[in-house]
Amino acid sequence: MKRVAETSRLNSSARLGRRPAAPAAAAGESLQYLALGLAAGVGVSSLVAGSAASLGAYFARQVVTPARQRVPDTEILAVIESAGGGRQIVLGATPETVVPGRYGLWFAEGKAFAEIGEIVEHEPGQSHVTRQLGAVHGGDIAAAVNGTWTGTQYPGPESLRLPYEEIDVPVEGGAAPAWLIPAEPGEDTEGERITAILVHGRGATRAECLRAVPVLHSMGITCLVISYRNDGDAPAALDGRYGLGGTEWHDVDAAILQAKALGAEGIVLVGFSMGGAIALQTNDRSVNAKDIRALVLDGPVVDWVDVLAHQARVHRLPSHVSRFGLWLLTNKAGRRMTGLAAPLDLKGMDWVSRADQLRTPTLVIHSADDDFVPYGPSAALAEKNPEIVTLERFTTARHTKEYNVDPERWEKAVSTWLTRTLQARRPPAFYRR
Repeated sequence: MKRVAETSRLNSSARLGRRPAAPAAAAGESLQYLALGLAAGVGVSSLVAGSAASLGAYFARQVVTPARQRVPDTEILAVIESAGGGRQIVLGATPETVVPGRYGLWFAEGKAFAEIGEIVEHEPGQSHVTRQLGAVHGGDIAAAVNGTWTGTQYPGPESLRLPYEEIDVPVEGGAAPAWLIPAEPGEDTEGERITAILVHGRGATRAECLRAVPVLHSMGITCLVISYRNDGDAPAALDGRYGLGGTEWHDVDAAILQAKALGAEGIVLVGFSMGGAIALQTNDRSVNAKDIRALVLDGPVVDWVDVLAHQARVHRLPSHVSRFGLWLLTNKAGRRMTGLAAPLDLKGMDWVSRADQLRTPTLVIHSADDDFVPYGPSAALAEKNPEIVTLERFTTARHTKEYNVDPERWEKAVSTWLTRTLQARRPPAFYRR
């Protein structure tokens, strides 16, 4: 192998032989910004305020405040040419970058994207990992010093090489842009026109969902990949705060109406991380829920109290501090500190407690080692409602990276389960248009 000239270089810490400072572990875009914000904020708040109230308020605000930019979490040490003509990239080793599979790396302040392939070389304990470097979109990766690790594999729908169009979904405050990727109904849907509405996670964009499109499209399912309030594409909510699913579901409901106007006879909701929480709320609260045939949820939040308590423990917040933060999120008196227009109904978003109320067939895909949205509630939901909920358990994939680690297994699980579910729930002909 030979080094790419000049700009393909080790950064200063690598040249000097020092172990690069360990960046915060990436969580998949869905929750990494919450984690990074808490890690920084706890230290600042402890030093400056030193009180449970200020820590609890900071914790609560971080939970509902949208990230404004991607936070770099991965060092780019070198880009090198391989003897076969391809390129490889040397990255700082983190718990995320040493996991097998195919990933993405946003760089140049999130304006450019690189496709990252399998591991070429890494030994346990080493401070760096060498991986295959695929296509680079919109920037010079050899000149970059860091980036943001992601499960996103396609920066935009054009990378799928499927026909698509940009459409707008009418929502509160304006129009939410979406990608419509049409498909002709096939045997898997028994000729019925099904549209999958794909919902990304917290801190991510709709590009996160594109990896699910190929298998759905191959089944004859049209895909509507949407944006929603506060994600940087859709209009912001009036309070500029996340509702953790309690408000965002209105935008998914609007997408259902749009899909039906375009000819959809049935709807499948596909949600990643917080997108799973949003899908569950849509299914529970929408007047259009009768049109939803199935839910496919990847690393979903099915119990926010459990997730937030876990994040508090990870960042060593005392239990009374995290409890106060949760109190602020769920009570009117906390609105001044959180900025929320209305308190959150976290009990209404606890699907472990409400397991018997979930009646729409649901496939949950979740990795047992997910350290941002714990696996336990997903397993409990499936155990409590086995007739409705099917759990596909992965390992080593961490948060919402199941597809990245084993795309063949992910696609087979989705296609097999979804084909069976759609055929079983196909309405009689006289109910169809």
